[in-house]
Amino acid sequence: MDWSKFYDKAYNWILIEGPRILIGVLLVLIGLWLIGFIKKWLNHHFHKREVNSSVRPFLVNLFVTALQVLLFIAFMQVVGLQMTIFTAVIGAFGVAAGLALSGTLQNFTSGVLILLLKPFRIGDNIIAQGNEGTVDTIQIFFTIMKTFDNRTVIIPNSKLSNEIIVNLSREDKRRMDIEVKFPFTVDFAQVKNIVDKSVSNVTTLLTDPAHRVGVAGIDPDGYKVMINVWSHAHGFVDTKLLLQERIVDDLKSSGIKLPGL
Repeated sequence: MDWSKFYDKAYNWILIEGPRILIGVLLVLIGLWLIGFIKKWLNHHFHKREVNSSVRPFLVNLFVTALQVLLFIAFMQVVGLQMTIFTAVIGAFGVAAGLALSGTLQNFTSGVLILLLKPFRIGDNIIAQGNEGTVDTIQIFFTIMKTFDNRTVIIPNSKLSNEIIVNLSREDKRRMDIEVKFPFTVDFAQVKNIVDKSVSNVTTLLTDPAHRVGVAGIDPDGYKVMINVWSHAHGFVDTKLLLQERIVDDLKSSGIKLPGL
């Protein structure tokens, strides 16, 4: 073996390729330092913005991994390695995985959006996909809701992000509408006075906004009285049942007969 020729080739290779390799190594070191700094900043930023703790590590790791892949590609380009085959393989794998997991990825993306945008939170009463209940758990792929009759409903997050959701407890208070029908022989002023007393005796009702009692409609056989009162969103059904019971008892004790009684 001619060592002189080997040393000459090695020396020439170092002169030609050495600077690019050195620049590539420096690029990797600086890049890793910057990625570490960005990771710490993202953790602090997400914590400050109160991003959901279950999605925070995933977002940070996803962003950091993407930066590391870009850094690796940049290093390969700097040192002069061809990325054509590597890029083609990654692209083909990405297309195949996307087609196979399209539904799952849609649920995943929707779950991340729900946890970030917070259209509803755990403990909120919502109406979604024809079900009304309380949000029990928000996962990455699905949301679990407990209905008021104690059914567990598991809804894919893609359904929640693409359909209408009614958040019943977002505003903390709700208006309660109760309609009662009376014959024309019953004096409305008397009915209003009794209902006002019934409302004042239910302590779980709110006094602001003030309640309203008025004639909502007139039929050939009588008139309809609409009662509008406000209560807290949580406990709404219990309060409504209590108020309706109180109104019926007070009307009956005052000698007013309700239809059918």
